[in-house]
Amino acid sequence: MTSAQVRPPFEISEGIDRTDFERVHGWLSGTYWSPGIARERVERAARNSSLVLGAYVHGVQAGYLRVVSDRASFAWICDVYVDEGSRGQGIARAMVRHAVSHPEHQGLRRWLLATADAQGVYAECGFRPLDNPERFMFLRPVSAEHWEEGLASRSNIEQEDGLPVFRVLSGARPITLEDVQRFEDEG
Repeated sequence: MTSAQVRPPFEISEGIDRTDFERVHGWLSGTYWSPGIARERVERAARNSSLVLGAYVHGVQAGYLRVVSDRASFAWICDVYVDEGSRGQGIARAMVRHAVSHPEHQGLRRWLLATADAQGVYAECGFRPLDNPERFMFLRPVSAEHWEEGLASRSNIEQEDGLPVFRVLSGARPITLEDVQRFEDEG
């Protein structure tokens, strides 16, 4: 575990040893990207990440970030959160810069992240919108409860033997970021 001084009295620390998981869980469970997430899942995600950063002010956790990476070609920055009382002081930017300059994450071909409201923060760290967002896809496994709630009634989703079957619609347009956001909002 290493630490770096950001701006007095902020400190960035690597690893999960100092992570206040009760606090981090409280933050993440109230976000738009992981509402209601279980604490066990937050802790498991941290344990299985290639890098976890915490920002601390006077010893109290004020920020959190984790990186998911193969440490060879790709990294995903996720769960970036700064406590409301500590925002606007450069903590998120400092954590992102610390992550992308980390010695175990050098030489990667691509770093990704997603945000609904902090594009300016990440742009200052060198991030920009995807060149070809239509090339990116994602899969969100759907639980049985969602099927029972009626999501299976969508026109391009059918069931065979009780399992979802997704059909490619001929002539369908490529998926856009707006489509992804709408899907996220419909949940």
